[in-house]
Amino acid sequence: MSAENHRLVILGSMDEFVDLVELAKKRGIYTIVCDGYEDGPARAHADKAYLEDVRHTDAIAEICKKEQADGIIASFSDLLAECMIDIADAAGLPSYLKPEGEKFLREKPLMKQMFQELGITSPRYKKIYFDTLDDDLSDMAFPCVIKPVNGYGSHGVFVANSIDDVRARFRSTAGQSTFDYLMAEEYNDGQEFNIMTWIVDGQAHIISIADREKKAFEEGEIPQVVRCAYPSPLTAELQDEAASIATRIAGYVGLENGPLCIQAFYREGEGLAVCEAAGRIFGYEHELVTLGSGLSIEELLLDCVYDKPAAKARVLAHSPLFETHAAGLYFHGRDGEVADTSAIEELGTLPGVVEYLPFYRPGDAISHERGAKPYVARYYVTGSSRESVDVLSHAIMDQASVLDPDGNELLLRTTATAC
Repeated sequence: MSAENHRLVILGSMDEFVDLVELAKKRGIYTIVCDGYEDGPARAHADKAYLEDVRHTDAIAEICKKEQADGIIASFSDLLAECMIDIADAAGLPSYLKPEGEKFLREKPLMKQMFQELGITSPRYKKIYFDTLDDDLSDMAFPCVIKPVNGYGSHGVFVANSIDDVRARFRSTAGQSTFDYLMAEEYNDGQEFNIMTWIVDGQAHIISIADREKKAFEEGEIPQVVRCAYPSPLTAELQDEAASIATRIAGYVGLENGPLCIQAFYREGEGLAVCEAAGRIFGYEHELVTLGSGLSIEELLLDCVYDKPAAKARVLAHSPLFETHAAGLYFHGRDGEVADTSAIEELGTLPGVVEYLPFYRPGDAISHERGAKPYVARYYVTGSSRESVDVLSHAIMDQASVLDPDGNELLLRTTATAC
């Protein structure tokens, strides 16, 4: 089938999907965007758009059949990847992963079981139930991380310093999952990495290894990502171990060709300890791969559906040792009405800032309700060295400010010590 006859369903319509839609259209592919966000920017760029919650598997499978789609793409979040895999299975469309494999990347107890069977080091964990908390946590050291079993993103995740902390937040965290128990995981304070890999014929190839820098804004809250810097200075040292780990995971879940990303910790002399793995590409970050190396993740995702030899060639020609250094800076805020964004707007014009994206404008209200925007603002910066990127990052983090109508600061302060 020629490109002009391809009909592609793209699951997701927010900012990160605009480039994907545009690149697909340049290839002559008819694009059909589906999700539940009425104001999703990618909707205006697509040939056709449906307003349908991505979790409505059967409804979107019917859309795929009605539109005679021959491909489906989603990435950038656990929810979208999981829904895409289920929809593809229901609609009879090709996908790089089947639902029976995806469940090992979504349900944390199954994921931990997989790591154990594969001999992959991972932070120790326990299943914990509300009625048996004292017994369940008797051999866990505090602080520890409490997680919903199959939640999305970091919703409900928190750091507990005592059993009382866990008991107080148990039910609200369990509400982020479909299970009635939680996961308690030992706290790892090692250096953290986001590792993107692409599986080609069952073998993992490293796309990138990035330093994942976080900050806890309140006691007991899970640290939030404030910067991801590409490439990590430890890329050359860690890439073989990371590729071996990803290859084993891919074999276990039945992933032959497609994306697999890992979050891992590292302490010198101990190797990598894998926190989580996901059958997708990291969102609000994949653009940094393109800025640093020239590799287009969007083109790679399209090739994964329509031209697997081209996807293979792109991956094999790629090096994770980027010539250009890049970083994403992610600013969090507290709830409130936005009145003055002039400071963050001015910082967006600094030399070395290649993209500045405000998620809120004056008159908007910052909200932490589920489904709300992930950050207050995001910057992508580049430089010829890690030092130059660090210096620019420090300047932006120190000077960023968003004020409410009374002149109160809405940004949660990200100090230069974060990098």
